[in-house]
Amino acid sequence: MVRTVIAAGLFFGVVSAAWASIDSPLPHAHWTSILPPLVAIGLALILKEVVGSLLLGIYVGSLLLTPTEPGRALVRLATDFLQNALANPTHTSVVLFSLMLGGMVGILARSGAMAGIVRALGALSNTRRGGLLVSWAMGLFIFFDDYANTLLVGNTLRPYTDRLRISRAKLAYIVDSTAAPVASIAVISTWIGFEVGLIRDASVGLAGIGDAYALFLQAIPYRAYSIFTLILVASLAFWQRDIGPMLAVERATVAGNDPSRQADAISTVEAETPAGLNALAIALIPIGLVIVATFVGLYVSGRSALGHPAPLFEILGRADSSSVLLASSFLGVLSAALLAGTIGRVKVSEVSEGLIDGLRSMVPAMVILLLAWSLSDVTSRLGTAQFVIDSATGNLTPALLPAVLFVVSCATAFSTGTSWGAMAILIPIAIPLAHQLPLEAGSSAAVAHGVLLGGVGAVLAGATFGDHCSPISDTTILSSMASGCHHIDHVNTQIPYALISGAVALIFGYLPSGLGIPAWVGLIFGVAVLAILPRWFRASGQGTPPG
Repeated sequence: MVRTVIAAGLFFGVVSAAWASIDSPLPHAHWTSILPPLVAIGLALILKEVVGSLLLGIYVGSLLLTPTEPGRALVRLATDFLQNALANPTHTSVVLFSLMLGGMVGILARSGAMAGIVRALGALSNTRRGGLLVSWAMGLFIFFDDYANTLLVGNTLRPYTDRLRISRAKLAYIVDSTAAPVASIAVISTWIGFEVGLIRDASVGLAGIGDAYALFLQAIPYRAYSIFTLILVASLAFWQRDIGPMLAVERATVAGNDPSRQADAISTVEAETPAGLNALAIALIPIGLVIVATFVGLYVSGRSALGHPAPLFEILGRADSSSVLLASSFLGVLSAALLAGTIGRVKVSEVSEGLIDGLRSMVPAMVILLLAWSLSDVTSRLGTAQFVIDSATGNLTPALLPAVLFVVSCATAFSTGTSWGAMAILIPIAIPLAHQLPLEAGSSAAVAHGVLLGGVGAVLAGATFGDHCSPISDTTILSSMASGCHHIDHVNTQIPYALISGAVALIFGYLPSGLGIPAWVGLIFGVAVLAILPRWFRASGQGTPPG
């Protein structure tokens, strides 16, 4: 009741403030542009209910864009924002890709093949510590795309971690905190072409910048948040200790009741299948096919788009990743159905039921994702990101520039729900600023270059940081869905760890880089801190689970 009253007060207060400002069309990047994400995120965290919170946030934005016409603003919510979000070809591909992978997992569950994965992983480790470390390693293995990583790792490992009494919230955290960080710093991934392209465009006309890919590679050690997040996930797994909401969820799970667990829409009734290698083959061949087909498809698509030989990173960057992921997931569904019917001898009717169960399991997350994209469209039209940038980047000094860019990038991704959007907005601003400001201040060449690299790394890593903290982020939503975790539980349990990684990155990464200190110095200290720090957290559950 108290939460409802607080939420109602927040909503009506924000609407009143917005109403007072819309007697005429608003200028772009007005202060009220932060109200839609403020309403959506604030209500979601207070009420622990995402769909209604997102709808109200979108309505506030629509109200700001449709002055003095609240009825029309309500209608535009469906006829404009939701429709545009679904009509976007990239968004449609993501929805279909997610549905196809869900269908594949549903078939594997019905065939009994998921039990084969659990048995195989159990042979690697049958303890909670081992299960956590295996999950972390799996997150590193699928490094070439964050969407593929999230959906494959979460869906594949869920039965395994359930057996070891690892909470769905912890699995969602591991999935979310390895997918984007590893894809963003891997020298071969769907992220790299996008990032290098942004750097190249922003560097045009700037003397002494050099090759964009070389600058990208040099900036990898300055991606402190991404690197430290990967270290923290492994450290938490090794020490088996937690803090905050995650500690409570993990302890409850070890005791036999996972409060973060969302009821699985996929049927738990499994058909009789051959044990051993046959059951494992039914599971691993479709999953392996999706991974191989995605990588090969990205290469073929990128090579076709370029029309000439080029470095691998450039080829992958030009690939139509949305179409490739959709095609590979469809191959995964077909192969799963074929193997279940032949090797597993599952009836056609049961294969169909498994497919439908899998598709159904994805629907709630797809609704949330559609609303998050609609809210992102609202913030784009209102200029929310530009308002955040304008409010935070005045009167900067070279020493503080990387740290400020890191915070601004985080705030932009957090409020808009998109790390790529934050990068696209900030890189064209950050590179000229980081290049020129040290020169005007009379900094040495070494310090100026450190500020430039720190600025690039700060924007790229800060966008991932904000994405991890945002309830309206697409990868955060997909991580919750793939792991079978209540979305707000995932957000609440992940934020403390994201803040720890962000604080360590700020202290040992971006503040020193503004002073020209080499990145490797801060990385050594930051890694040492995160490797040891969880030792002083509280134990969340150890040993081999019963049964």
